[in-house]
Amino acid sequence: MSSELISICFDAEDPGGQEVFWAAMLAGAESRFGVTFRAARVPKIGLNLMHLELTSTSSADQLETVAKVLRLGGRHIDIGQDPADGHVVLADPGGNEFDVIGPGNEFLAGCGFLGAVSCDGTRAVGLFWSRVLGWPLVWDQGEETAIQHPDGGPKITWGGPPLNPKNGRVHFEVAVAAGVDRAAEVERLLSLGATQVEPEVFLDPDGDRFRLLDSGR
Repeated sequence: MSSELISICFDAEDPGGQEVFWAAMLAGAESRFGVTFRAARVPKIGLNLMHLELTSTSSADQLETVAKVLRLGGRHIDIGQDPADGHVVLADPGGNEFDVIGPGNEFLAGCGFLGAVSCDGTRAVGLFWSRVLGWPLVWDQGEETAIQHPDGGPKITWGGPPLNPKNGRVHFEVAVAAGVDRAAEVERLLSLGATQVEPEVFLDPDGDRFRLLDSGR
């Protein structure tokens, strides 16, 4: 039995404010997991190792989403992106970067408004999460991988090297599946390549942390 992905969790200086922003942005959007925030006193430095990708049904829809972001307190940012790529790079009120993808993106077709979580990571870590969650690979080319729940929804992608410097402010929160013994699940995670550093905190094969929660939390 696989662990269950509960949320993409961001460290935040103002978790309440960012929860309000993302609740408004994702209102009505279906997803397999939540977007949550935990209080952290350390300011954000550098790019996150994960960012969200929102989809668009048309150019007008993309502009409307961008306008909503700006109304809610987000802003445009420049991370060296090419305008010809067709996506708009923004940051939420806490400085967490995310993309609004233009229409016609075949890779994210049918994934929903929250189309993907784009991660920094090697092929090994993509294979690791596929096995941890029981989500099959839907892309495996070179060092690039992507997984998706068997019933659809957002994809989780890893872009391969070169990897950005780690800032550790975003992590997966997973839960032991109902009816599964926690100790047995810990042993399974370790056998797949995880490292346990605290009772709830683990490192994946790339050294990025994630948390294992009890079922029902």
